[in-house]
Formats: sequence, C-alpha cells, structure tokens
Amino acid sequence: MWIERDIAETIRSNTDPVQVIRGPRQCGKTSLLLRLDPEFKELSLDDPALRELAQNDPELFLSQFDSMKLFIDEAHHAPALFPSLKRMVDLYKREHKGPRRTILRLTGSNQIMMDRSVKESLAGRASFFDMNTLSVAEILNARPVSIQNIIYTGGWPELHATGGRDPKKYLDDYINSYIEKDIVLAAGIHKSREFLKCLRLLAGRTGEILDLAGLGTDAGVDAKTIKEWVSVLERMHVLALVMPFSSNLSSRLIKSPKVYFLDTGIACRLQGWTSPEPILTSPQQGHLFENLVFAELYKLIINHQLGWQLFHWRSRDGEEIDFVIQRNPGDYMFLEAKTSPPESGAHAKYPEFKKVFGQSRRPIYTCHQEGKHILPRTIPIAKLKEFLLDAWR
Repeated sequence: MWIERDIAETIRSNTDPVQVIRGPRQCGKTSLLLRLDPEFKELSLDDPALRELAQNDPELFLSQFDSMKLFIDEAHHAPALFPSLKRMVDLYKREHKGPRRTILRLTGSNQIMMDRSVKESLAGRASFFDMNTLSVAEILNARPVSIQNIIYTGGWPELHATGGRDPKKYLDDYINSYIEKDIVLAAGIHKSREFLKCLRLLAGRTGEILDLAGLGTDAGVDAKTIKEWVSVLERMHVLALVMPFSSNLSSRLIKSPKVYFLDTGIACRLQGWTSPEPILTSPQQGHLFENLVFAELYKLIINHQLGWQLFHWRSRDGEEIDFVIQRNPGDYMFLEAKTSPPESGAHAKYPEFKKVFGQSRRPIYTCHQEGKHILPRTIPIAKLKEFLLDAWR
C-alpha cells in the first residue's frame, strides 16, 4: 500500500538543479523519490561495489550513466564524489540556458556526514528538504488506525504500508542499527554505554524541560557532554528541542527548552513498552500524547515549508501552555495537548500571559486524542493539520 506524502508536492514544485532530501533511515525517502519521477536513474551507495567506485574514481563512476537525471541514494557514503557532482552541475548550468530543472537528487540518513559533504561542494547549488516519518494525517488518510496505536508504533512507513510486521522487533532493530551503531560511529562517541543510557533517560523525560545537569548526573557524564549528545541527536533527526517563548515584558518566564522525539515509536520502545494498551493507564500517556502533537506540528511545518516557529510557555508561577505557534511577529496561536477534551471550553487567563499578549481574548485551543470536535476550541489530533492550514490560509 502506497501512502501519499505531504512533502511530495513541495519537492515536485522545486526546480533547483540539486535537491538534497535528508532524514532518518527507513522514513521513506527512496520510495518517495522513485515515485516522484521515474526518469531519474537510481544509484544506491548502499551497494558496496558502487560505493567503492564512487569514492575511488568519481569521474569514472559518473561517466557510466547517460541520464542527465541522477538519484544517488545514501550519497554520504562517498564524500569524494561531491566535487565531481559540483562540476557536473556547473557544466549543466552553463550549457542549458532554458527553464531550470532538477538534474540531481541526493539522499542521506547520516546527517552529520551529509552536511559536511554538501556544504563543502554544493553550497549555493542545492535546495534542502527534511523528511520525517509519517504524520498522523498521512496515516489516517491511508487507513483507519487508533491514535493509541500510532503513539506506540510511530510513523514508520513499513509498519503502516505493509501488514504483519511486529512493531517491537522493527523498532528494536532500528534502535540497534541506526541509533546504537550509525549515530555513535558518525559522531565519534566513545562513551557508548553512557550515551545509550542518556538516550533512554531522554525518552523517559519527553515533553519535559531539558535538565542537562540532572541528565548528566543520572547518565554518569558532565552536562557539557549531554549538551553535545543532544545536539547530535537533533542533527540526526531523532529528537528536537522546543525553545521557551521569551519577552522583554516579563522576567517570570522559564528559559529552558523542552525535549521531544520526532517519532513517538522510538520514544515508546526506549521507555520499554511492548504494546500500546498499558500506556493508556501509565503516567507517561500524557507526555507521549503531547509528543505526538509536537511531531504533528513539526511535520506539518517541515512538509509544507511554512516557516512557522514553535515555542513553549512556562512561567515561574506555574503558568503553562504546551505550544505557542508563531506565524509572523505578533501573530500567534496557542495550543494545549490533552489526551481527552477538557470538561468545559473555558481556559484560565494567566496574569503573565495577559501581561505579554495583552487583554485581547486570544483563544487557547486544546488538541485531544478523541475523534470528534466535542467542544468549542477543541480539536482532535486527526484534524489538527486541516484546522491549522484553514485557520491561517
């Protein structure tokens, strides 16, 4: 079963000579690009023979292919190839003065190595697209499935497009191969045991304020090391930080970021869950659902290249709003994530909130897990994408 990806039209409408599609392994990059334009010649550098040739003799590697449209999968495996790709693109631009078109698509799951190669050779020549796992909207457009199941499995295409895969085994294999090996190797992390402990601690604290010192104490390393590891996990599309909203109108706001995983399935397995049902009655349910709402917002912004910014709001006096969405300076929407709708549509008006945003009645919406609009200003997560695009169309 093919699941239509929201990012497809964004990529299709771009005509820059080079397109770089980044994202974690198995998020669907190759499948999407093969469907977008079958005229592109696919070359996977996961193939050892092709990888060796591309790395050792890039010009000979490129001379074998007559097609002016190349799709090189996992291009980071051959960093020596990139100067030759630069020459190929520059030659094409000199010889073709007509309308622009894309002639080269590159993918890479190792963000650290990919960034290094692209920045050195293709700076100013490439457009970048960050691809993630499936959003809630994409999954539900393809097949009916419970939100609780999406929280547990995450958005991995292979778990939704093909039946019969065991989510636990799939996610365990993914964590073992991509996170425990690829990321540790690419980032040159020597304290691998402490790194993996840190990763599990982060999963247990998803949706919470990031406490570097506390994490360091629990993982057995210093806060500086934790900060470096969090940065690596951000670059490798494992997690993201939501920065605090700040204003010179208030000195009472918390200034630390909150941490979220880009896919709730990874967070659930790192927490140790083996099925979705027990999560419902656990203390982690609320944080995991909040993480799912974050992931839906993040994927919407990335897939449609909206340019919106996400913040969280928390004051020293206990005022808290999960997400402040900024479209333009002074243009905000406020969103709470709750597993079920509140008993009434009224939200408390916090003093610091009023001080910063004024006395105007800015609504605070609640995104919940159930399938219907139950109360005013409540939105089921299945409709969140549609609601936000309509509200700011």
